[in-house]
Amino acid sequence: MLMVNIHDAKTNLSRYLSRLDREQEIVLCKRNRPVAVIRPIPSPRSRRAVGLERGRLSVPDGFFDPLPQELLTLYDGRDS
Repeated sequence: MLMVNIHDAKTNLSRYLSRLDREQEIVLCKRNRPVAVIRPIPSPRSRRAVGLERGRLSVPDGFFDPLPQELLTLYDGRDS
């Protein structure tokens, strides 16, 4: 764990972020009191395949039809 004051972290952010792989976390301090923690984001385990749901989902025929007027007035914020 690396403890860094906010001013120093702002000045040297890229240097501290490059150390994040060796450190488990970086604790940001304000006047030497911890206020936040920066942790690395875990890398994804595997890439997701495209098209896994092909053939399982369907889009209704009227999906792209215009909305009814009463719904459009609600979205516009006007009273009906």
